[in-house]
Amino acid sequence: MPKPLSVRDLQPQLAANRRYWTGLAGAGGADDPGAGLPIYRTGVAHPLMNGVLRVRDVPLDDAVAEARRRLDGSVWAWWVGADSDEGTAERLVARGAEEIATLPVMALDLDRIATSEAPGDLGFRTITDATEMAEYVGTFAAPMGITTGLDLVMEREIGFGCPGVVRRAAVVDGRMVGTCTLSLATDVAALYCVTTSPDVRRQGIATALTLDALRIARNSGRRVATLQASGEGEPVYRRIGFETVSRYRLLTFGE
Repeated sequence: MPKPLSVRDLQPQLAANRRYWTGLAGAGGADDPGAGLPIYRTGVAHPLMNGVLRVRDVPLDDAVAEARRRLDGSVWAWWVGADSDEGTAERLVARGAEEIATLPVMALDLDRIATSEAPGDLGFRTITDATEMAEYVGTFAAPMGITTGLDLVMEREIGFGCPGVVRRAAVVDGRMVGTCTLSLATDVAALYCVTTSPDVRRQGIATALTLDALRIARNSGRRVATLQASGEGEPVYRRIGFETVSRYRLLTFGE
């Protein structure tokens, strides 16, 4: 019997991240997430939506050439984390890449979920059909910086390439005001698209959504949840109980 996972088991968290992004790209749009050079392409003009998720045991010049060939014409990023060969980021910079972001990898023991009262008028629902998906995508797109291609984003969400994805929306007076996507595609629960509409921020909605998703993850039998936080989001997740266990460096070749 495998030992129970803990927040210090980093590789399963990084594997969960690879599984999510290759799943979003869908059949034909991504490689096996366990490959040494998993490349994914959704076609959406946003650096997180296309890219390289790691390089392991692949000559870097060959990896760069393959990435350039397959991602040509898209906006893309190269993720460098603890699942890549040592020194990858520095070697990419030496080949002309520029670092554009650092994302904390955060994890939480699901047996230690914080308690919090949601705003009294806040409700939650699971997104299941195309009509709701259009509103869901429209809610998270602007906060995530996605300004074009929303139809394509919705197409990728509907055609998600692996099971176990739960999309939860926060609703006030019938209006969707927040989103949280929970991936249960691996043994580690992974959270994405945690957003709040700009006009209702700082009211506890993102915290309530995150806790809602974490309870679903715990009820699924999983022990650990993971996410990648923005600099603004890191202290919010820390208050919930997440701790930073590693970091991704995101690089681009400016194409």
